[in-house]
Amino acid sequence: MSERFRTTAQGRASLARRGIVSLGLLAVFFLTAFPAFPAEPEFSLANPAEAGVPGGSHVSLDRNGILDTREGLTLRLTADSGSVRIVPLERGAAPVVRYSVHIETDARGDAGKRLLERYSLSARSTPAGVEITGNLPPSGGAQFWVRFEVTVPVSYSLDVNTEAGDIETGDVGGTAALVTQGGNIRTGNIGVGRPRNVSWGRPTARLQTEGGHITVGDVSGDLTAFTAGGHIVTGKISGSASLTTGGGHIRSAGIGGRAELVTEGGNIAVGRAGSFVSVKTGGGQIDFGEVHGSVQAQTGGGGIRIMSVAGPMEVESSGGSICLTRVAGAVRAATTGGTITAWINPEAASSSREVHLAGPSQLASGDGDIVVFLPRNLAANIDATIENGGERRIEFDPTLPLQIQKSAEGFVHAWATLNGGGTPLKLRTTGGKIRLRFLDSETSLRESLIREQMERLRREISPDFTLPVPLVPVAAHDMPAPPAQPQPLKAPEPPANWTGSWLDILELKLLGGIREDADEFLNRITYAPRPGYPEIARRAGIQGLVRLQVVLNKDGVVEVQKILEGEPSLADAAIAAVKQWRGTPVWLDGSKVNVISTVTFNFKLTPRDGEN
Repeated sequence: MSERFRTTAQGRASLARRGIVSLGLLAVFFLTAFPAFPAEPEFSLANPAEAGVPGGSHVSLDRNGILDTREGLTLRLTADSGSVRIVPLERGAAPVVRYSVHIETDARGDAGKRLLERYSLSARSTPAGVEITGNLPPSGGAQFWVRFEVTVPVSYSLDVNTEAGDIETGDVGGTAALVTQGGNIRTGNIGVGRPRNVSWGRPTARLQTEGGHITVGDVSGDLTAFTAGGHIVTGKISGSASLTTGGGHIRSAGIGGRAELVTEGGNIAVGRAGSFVSVKTGGGQIDFGEVHGSVQAQTGGGGIRIMSVAGPMEVESSGGSICLTRVAGAVRAATTGGTITAWINPEAASSSREVHLAGPSQLASGDGDIVVFLPRNLAANIDATIENGGERRIEFDPTLPLQIQKSAEGFVHAWATLNGGGTPLKLRTTGGKIRLRFLDSETSLRESLIREQMERLRREISPDFTLPVPLVPVAAHDMPAPPAQPQPLKAPEPPANWTGSWLDILELKLLGGIREDADEFLNRITYAPRPGYPEIARRAGIQGLVRLQVVLNKDGVVEVQKILEGEPSLADAAIAAVKQWRGTPVWLDGSKVNVISTVTFNFKLTPRDGEN
């Protein structure tokens, strides 16, 4: 076999579209350039000798106290501004709540002292636990920085609401309701040592932020998490989960109950799921390990890979490839342009009795191929249709009793009755191929793909992630061959220094780098090893586009930010190559800056590889 690929460049966006985006960025710039509450600095007590002196340190004040309480109650903390850090008491310690509030202002002298003295702080014990409230005084234009540090009994529940600031907690024994209008939320395990008098009927954790990241450990119960734009990362959730982000990634080690996961553009990765799972992303990659229930998955452009699903499955991609290494239930899979590869009930191949599909199933692709591996003892009716390309677009094992008919309109229709017939399996592609093979024809391919998916989930979720899936060693000849030593590319030297436009400055502030068209980006790349064609993808007949979002950093190293499009096995090969790329850094107003762009690879098998 031989292979070739070519690197393609994305066309430039229209001037009108860029103008609209520019106006949006400009609006955000003025909101972020003059915030109501600046990012919190490193805190230190002001030197009294310098307080109020022009150019001296901020004026600051510390207020603290201690309240007696009982185990299993709740801390309710409400603040109009301030970061919050909550830690548990040492186990066995007397149940008390200790609190410390640090307040700073940029107002100087006596005026600053009077402002701090008017800061409203209330802390009191109640039958339900402890309530702490903090409110800023009228400032007259002064700025404030506030930080709460609270120590609570290990079995306490938390109800925290701050309008500006991060929330950080250790392990939480009870429930947790944590809300911030603009910071990150980071917690330990939730529900550990949960008291008996706390109802299991309500969510164990409700975490909400209008823009930061959410990170939470294991949750002994339900979890509801929302962020307007950050990532959501969780440990094992024993109950149900509702995770929503406006554009970040969602990663979860495991979800025991029903799961609903939504992101407007990030990737979604779930290690284990015990019930119904519904996931949707506007354009990212979807990766699953083991699902004991049913799955509904939809992505606007990324690929979908699922290792094992016990129940019915509906998966849809607007352009990416779909790979299903174990289909035990009914399946409906559709993509507009990617390849669909599916192993139908592989465990049934070892049975001496006939096996059946759990329900009517259908696989449909626009321009991509459909590759299906079947057990020889499957009792089913195969119905396959190719809209363009002729009879040579259907490949099947010679022992399959497949009948083929070509219509006057150019459609090719093939059908077969396996082992007396049974539940229908419909396959349809507009311009790709349909390949029907038996499970024992490629004994190591499935194990190789499972191994690859395991490594992907370890990278996405946890290095310790494992699944009870038997794997066989991959022979040396099954591994992708290393790419040939490339020749460095020659690129013209960019200007020694650019004077940034207002749009460059906005992008740098809001995105962390300057966006650049793909063709211009490639011109500044000086070393670009080509990806090798993965052997497992070649053997499975997988081909297609891979599009990556990348950044050329200040050191001249190219980093991959995310997969925008592409079948996972091909994407991994592209990522491995791009990580070796080097380029000439960009200078803006005397400083090096990051450059954000996209690169696209077209993995395509040659006619000698079996393509027409």
